[in-house]
Amino acid sequence: MVEAQPLDAPAQWWLEAPAATSGLTQTQAEAALAQYGANRFESRQAKPLLVQFAARFRNPLVLILLVASAVSAMTGDLSNFAIIITMVVLSVAMDFFQEHRAGRAADQLRDSVALRTQVERDGKAQAVAVVVADVVPGDIVRLSAGDRVPADGVLLDARDFFVNQALLTGESYPVEKRPGIDSAHEAGNAVFMGSTVVSGSARVLVRLTGRRTALGAVAHSILADPPPTAFEIGTQRFGSMIMRLTLLLVLFVLLVNVWLDRPLIDSFLFAVALAVGLTPELLPMVISVTLSRGAMRMAALRVIVKRLPAIQNLGAMDVLCTDKTGTLTEANIRLDHCVDAEHRDTGRVLTLAHLNSRFESGLKSPLDDAVLVCGTDDGGWTKVDEVPFDFERRRVSVLLERAGQRCLVVKGAPDDVLKLCSHYEVSGGQARVLLDDATRERLHDDCRALEREGLRVLGVASRDMQSTQSHVVVGDESGMAFAGFAAFIDPPKPGAAEALAALARSGVEVKIVSGDSELVTQHLCALLKLPVRGVLTGSELAQMDETTLRTRAGQTTLFCRVNPAQKNRIVLALKARGHVVGYLGDGVNDAPPLRSADVGITVDSAVDVAREMADLVMLDHDLAVLHEGVLEGRRTFGNVMKYIMMGTSSNFGNMLSMAVASLFLPFLPMLPTQILLNNVLYDLSEAAIPLDTVDAEDLRQPHTLDIGFIQRFMWLFGSISSLFDALTFWLLFHVLEANETLFRTGWFVESLVTQVLVIFVIRTRGRPWASRPSGVLTIASLGTVAVALALPFTPLGALFHFAPPPLVFFGWLAGMVMAYLVTVEVAKRFFYSRIRNRSTAVQPA
Repeated sequence: MVEAQPLDAPAQWWLEAPAATSGLTQTQAEAALAQYGANRFESRQAKPLLVQFAARFRNPLVLILLVASAVSAMTGDLSNFAIIITMVVLSVAMDFFQEHRAGRAADQLRDSVALRTQVERDGKAQAVAVVVADVVPGDIVRLSAGDRVPADGVLLDARDFFVNQALLTGESYPVEKRPGIDSAHEAGNAVFMGSTVVSGSARVLVRLTGRRTALGAVAHSILADPPPTAFEIGTQRFGSMIMRLTLLLVLFVLLVNVWLDRPLIDSFLFAVALAVGLTPELLPMVISVTLSRGAMRMAALRVIVKRLPAIQNLGAMDVLCTDKTGTLTEANIRLDHCVDAEHRDTGRVLTLAHLNSRFESGLKSPLDDAVLVCGTDDGGWTKVDEVPFDFERRRVSVLLERAGQRCLVVKGAPDDVLKLCSHYEVSGGQARVLLDDATRERLHDDCRALEREGLRVLGVASRDMQSTQSHVVVGDESGMAFAGFAAFIDPPKPGAAEALAALARSGVEVKIVSGDSELVTQHLCALLKLPVRGVLTGSELAQMDETTLRTRAGQTTLFCRVNPAQKNRIVLALKARGHVVGYLGDGVNDAPPLRSADVGITVDSAVDVAREMADLVMLDHDLAVLHEGVLEGRRTFGNVMKYIMMGTSSNFGNMLSMAVASLFLPFLPMLPTQILLNNVLYDLSEAAIPLDTVDAEDLRQPHTLDIGFIQRFMWLFGSISSLFDALTFWLLFHVLEANETLFRTGWFVESLVTQVLVIFVIRTRGRPWASRPSGVLTIASLGTVAVALALPFTPLGALFHFAPPPLVFFGWLAGMVMAYLVTVEVAKRFFYSRIRNRSTAVQPA
């Protein structure tokens, strides 16, 4: 939210009377779109693929390699120049291709749930739905309750049209808008992009779109990227840690080689190649591809992912806040019965409730639909005015007229309606009796009794008004006569209890955040066998400061009779306690908590503002589907962690061995081009990790990334890798008596084979033979090993200065590889049983 400010702009375009228009033709709209651009704040027009590919070469390490290759060319070493260029292009191309394809798939999914609005085109009476981004100046847009205003415009006509402009002004109460010239300060005849329609309907002539709107002027502060998630922070820290180690190793190797008076260009290329081998350059691609695959899998579950990081947040979620209607209940609400203050059903309550619901211009609730289904005629009544529903008053008032008689009918939360009443009706509304304290208390008890039975209750009241009164305000809601209660039944949704139990088993605590009565909600929880640890009402919450709320929020299951601001406070309090919070909602009142939650979830039938704020859009309002999404998020995290652990074990160990070996060997332990080739082949095998399966054990609890765990993992398993590298050095020197070429060949083969095959041990915390990897990962890994073994015997091997090792080497290699994998398995069990107890990367979120 931006600081409150007047809505006047230098142009003051709302002071100009709109010219008579029937809207644009499709041809005119297309021309205007080309002239003014898309109706959004930032351009999403993709850069040409060649430009995107070239941008990948801005990586500092890539640039250093290109400079080094150019130096090689200038010194006459053309073969070295060609090999380095080829390796760099292959590595960059693989990263670009995978991430670009994943990005396109994610964009297509997001476009499938893009917001649309009703626009009059080609002079037709029937409006057509167009994507909001295609709305242009000159369009006529039709708006109704629940819509998001798509652009700045002036009203052509309106009826009981109230909007919420809080995003621009900070004022949370609805403002009524009317056609006609208004003052420059109030702009009462204009609507602004980002506002939400609370009630009524209107036709709006669009004047400004995109960055030219009032919202566009402050979009940089309103639409700033959300703070990074714990996962994003963790991966950034991991990258920073590797870069620091890389810098230290590179400087160390470079200084040692210069001190030993080795060729400067070779030493420099070796140091840079070492840096490339250590850098987790595939991490962004692995994350992007893994998240995109997760998005496509969730699309198969009929869940559309609008923002990719939300998948990981969903997997890390340990608290889900949700309303109950439509999620835990069928949302097929039926009117059970009506009763007046004397416990009789005279039909008067239903008549008044029907009139209120019939003429209310706001977004109809399921309760309104249930009343209207019961059907009764209007009795000759017509609507004069209304005070729309808002979440502070929790009621709606409609001023009606019949034969010169005017009547105000109020329907809403029973407690709030009773506060307005000074009398109650008897004999079917034929008489009114003073509402004394005893009767008021009895009515409260009657309402509670209905709620204990699981019935949702509305209070209904009326008041005769002066025949000349044509406008009604909140102050008129007083001195009412209480008519009675309308009680509704909303049975639990089949399968909701099982879904709640599944979420609980997966470490996700469900908290119900609702505007309904705590008695109704507790009755539902009993039916669903959802344990209730505590209950907080909106009135209690209003008395709490943030510190107290943080304490109570963690101990509370039900938050009842809460308004939108309180819903948002609850989400923020839970986040402040360190929880990863999901919020499931579909109404206008759910927009603030949807934005504040770590992952906002809604349904495709939700109002525009809810769909715009949400990260995930469910095509089926079903917690069982959401549970599947949680598991998908954890699969995503598991596969990203596999890459991180691979990069911090064998890869780090090999590079550490190379740095140390350069101290004692009279030659470079591996040529720069050989290191680059090793890195490219290794990356090819790792590119299949996003397609791997994840163990069921890793799906049981929410996980967050801990950099301390990664560091301990790196030092332990990197040391084991270096130990076996040292064993390879001894074998090559003292058993095989290898020269420079054979030494480099043997170590290249050993290092690549071990660091590729170790994925089958590291990818699972259980026994490797009991966890089946994906076929793609198996083929990629074994294929890379086959290439490493065959390469020295090919003409390409000679190009990279390899020589065929003797057959006895492969016997020793098989023994060392087996010993290495067994050692890593033993160390893994020790690590997870001892070190993991102190701090883990997969600690409960």
